[in-house]
Amino acid sequence: MKCDCEVNFEYHEMVECITSALDARDPYTGNHSRRVSDMACFLCGKLGISHEETQEIHISGHLHDIGKIGVPDRVLLKPGKLNDEEWALMKKHPEIGADILSKSPHFSRIAAIILHHHERWDGKGYPFGAKGTEIPIGARIIAVCDSIDAMASARAYRKALPLDVVKSEIEKNIGIMYDPKIAQVALDNWEELTKEYVQK
Repeated sequence: MKCDCEVNFEYHEMVECITSALDARDPYTGNHSRRVSDMACFLCGKLGISHEETQEIHISGHLHDIGKIGVPDRVLLKPGKLNDEEWALMKKHPEIGADILSKSPHFSRIAAIILHHHERWDGKGYPFGAKGTEIPIGARIIAVCDSIDAMASARAYRKALPLDVVKSEIEKNIGIMYDPKIAQVALDNWEELTKEYVQK
């Protein structure tokens, strides 16, 4: 799945430079962010979101993990599961990313999306425990796409999960982790949304 909605985004070259810096540390993150941004763009189309907002959400998908540039290598590149201390450090990446982008007023809305992309619909996410529509819609979209890719991609400590298992996890967490409308649109368009994983 490829999306070209960022072609006319004025700051796209800057975005590519920023993401390249993170890719140099963690190649997985760059590929992950591309897949998340493409799925987010697809869902924006199905949800009827405006072209301008779709561009912002798409770019937010590219940049949602940029805060990991501030996470120590021993945590970011660890080949196994994180302990509690390491997980606490990893959970700082939305705030680090938002802080990086908030330096430019042009990225203020994108920074807000990045800040909240690990919040949950039920309010049990981080960093603030925002819930429901308190969470920016772009962050709610990226949350679904981020979860799909994280589960459907291989990690150092586990193989990629089968797509039927991934789909079941999204279904089980409708209204818990995920915005019910966004998650349902993802499920209703599952084959097209996840076709890249079938091709792997």
